[in-house]
Amino acid sequence: MSTLRRTLTTHFWILAGMVGVLWLLELADLLFWRGHLDALGIRPRTQAGLRHLFIAPLLHRGLGHLMANTAPLVVLGWLVLWRGIRAFLLVTGTAALVSGLGIWLFGSPNTIHLGASGVIFGYLGFLLGQGYLERRGWAVALAVGVLIVYGGMLWGLLPLRAGISWQGHLFGFVGGGIAAYWLADRVEG
Repeated sequence: MSTLRRTLTTHFWILAGMVGVLWLLELADLLFWRGHLDALGIRPRTQAGLRHLFIAPLLHRGLGHLMANTAPLVVLGWLVLWRGIRAFLLVTGTAALVSGLGIWLFGSPNTIHLGASGVIFGYLGFLLGQGYLERRGWAVALAVGVLIVYGGMLWGLLPLRAGISWQGHLFGFVGGGIAAYWLADRVEG
């Protein structure tokens, strides 16, 4: 098996595994727990909410919410995976942590935040930040392509719609930018 084929196969199984876990959790929540897992989201400035930082990105408010997150998670996640599995894990973990902490600190009281969108915005922030920081032709071209296709997501960083965790989006994006800074392979000159 060629190196490219092995890499593509590995990337496929990583993303399929991630998406599979999300879908299995949501289906189990709907079928067995009748949506009660949604209570495990992040509750701003509560002790329980802080404990759910890494659980909340795995949970969604129904199949529509999960469907809306699946395609950008796969596409942007796959683009981040090209940087390597370790980088992918770092970006994913940083986006989830920074997004969760941002929600916990700045989210509205008496709300519950959940879903993978903070991680998705982290991938977006990473890919755009990588292009800006590295300034290599391929990184800039990738950032421009991502901006053209997914630039409309940037509206999600603003508090424009009720019921949407713009804090999760904003801080996930920041987390992706932080990861881009840590992983930047800068070109001098």
